[in-house]
Amino acid sequence: MFSSNPPLGLYIHLPWCEKKCPYCDFNSYQAEGAIPEQAYVDALLNDLEQDLPLVWGRGIDSIFIGGGTPSLFSADAIERLFSGLRALINFSPAIEITLESNPGSADSENYRGYRETGINRLSIGVQSFDDQMLSSIGRVHDAAQALAAFDGARTAGFDNINLDLMFALPGQNLAEAQADLAQAIALGPEHISHYQLTLEPNTLFHSRPPAKLPDEDTCWELQTGCQAQLAAAGYRQYEVSAYCQKGRESRHNLNYWHFGDYLGIGAGAHGKITLAGENRVIRRMRQRQPRAYLESAGRDSIVSESELGTSDLCFEFMLNALRLKDGFASSLFHENTGLPLNQVLPALETARDKGLLDFDGAIIRPTELGFCHLNDLQAAFLSLEPAKNRPIFESSQKIMHN
Repeated sequence: MFSSNPPLGLYIHLPWCEKKCPYCDFNSYQAEGAIPEQAYVDALLNDLEQDLPLVWGRGIDSIFIGGGTPSLFSADAIERLFSGLRALINFSPAIEITLESNPGSADSENYRGYRETGINRLSIGVQSFDDQMLSSIGRVHDAAQALAAFDGARTAGFDNINLDLMFALPGQNLAEAQADLAQAIALGPEHISHYQLTLEPNTLFHSRPPAKLPDEDTCWELQTGCQAQLAAAGYRQYEVSAYCQKGRESRHNLNYWHFGDYLGIGAGAHGKITLAGENRVIRRMRQRQPRAYLESAGRDSIVSESELGTSDLCFEFMLNALRLKDGFASSLFHENTGLPLNQVLPALETARDKGLLDFDGAIIRPTELGFCHLNDLQAAFLSLEPAKNRPIFESSQKIMHN
C-alpha cells in the first residue's frame, strides 16, 4: 500500500523540427510551413485539464519541454503557455523548468524571453563541435552556431545549461571525441549529457547506416576515455549518460529514475500517475500525430490508459533506478511502488551473487561490473513472481527513518 504519492513532474511535448535527424526515433515531424503555435498551446492547456482530477491538491516540482525542437516556438507562445499552466496547477517554489533548444533555432532575444517566462534551465542539442561530424549525422547547424547558442543563453541569464554531446560518430576516433568534449568543458556548462550514437529501429540510419561507424572496441575506448576526461574536469557521472557539476543534477530526470510521477501532455506524450488512495498506478498515452492531437485535445486525446501490475511495477522501477551510478535508498522501492521490498528480494540476491549489485539493506547500487553490463542487471528483474513465505524486508525503513 502507498503511504503517499511520489513527487510529480510535467512533460510537455512540442513535436516539430526544422528537419528530422536520420538517427532520431522520437515522435517528431519536420515543420511544413508555419507552426500552429496558438492552436497547439490551446490544445496543451485543454489536454492538461483532462488529467487534473487525477492530481488534485498536488503541485509540480519540475517541467521539461521536449521535442522536436521546442525553441522553434516563439517566446510569446511559451509565455502564453505558462500563463495557462500557472492558472491550472500549482508550481513548487523551487521548480526546475527545462526547455530543449537546438543551435540556430533561437537567438539571445528568444532566450531572454524564455528566461523571463520562468524557464530556468536550457538543454542545448549540440551533438558535436566538428562541422564534418555534424554533417555526417544530418544536423542542420554548424559549430559556430553551437557556440553562439551557448553564448546567447549565458547572455540571456541562464546559469543552468545542459549540453547534449554524442560520441561514436561516423569515422570518429578517440582524439576527435575528446576534442569535442574539451570544447564543451571549456564552455563550462553545469551539465553534460554524453551518449553514444545508436541505430534505433524506424530511423533512416537503421535502414541505411552511415559508413565508418566505430566498432565495439573503439566505442568502448571512446566511452572510457571520455568518462575519464569528464571526471578530471569535475563532472560527476550520476546516471548512465549524465554528468554534472556539484549539485547540478537534472531534477526532472532524477524524478524519472526514482520512478516518480509525471503528467505528459502534447502529441505522443505519456504520463505515469499514482493514485495512492486507490493503491493503483496508471499510464496514459496521447495521440501521436500532431493533426490528430490538435483535433482531439481536451476531448479524446487519451488513446490508451493502463494500470501497472505487480510485475510491471517491479521491473519498471528497477529499469529506471538502476541507471543511477550511486544507487538508491532501498526504502524508495516501497515508497514509489507501494510494494514490499521482499517482492524483488530473490532477484536482488541473484544479481548480488553474480557481482552485478551491491546491497547492504539500506542502499542498492550497481557494482562497476553491473554498471558496465546494465542490460544484464536490469534483465534480472524482467520476470518476477510474487515472493512467498518471506518476511517483509523492513530494515531499510528502520535505518532510513531513525
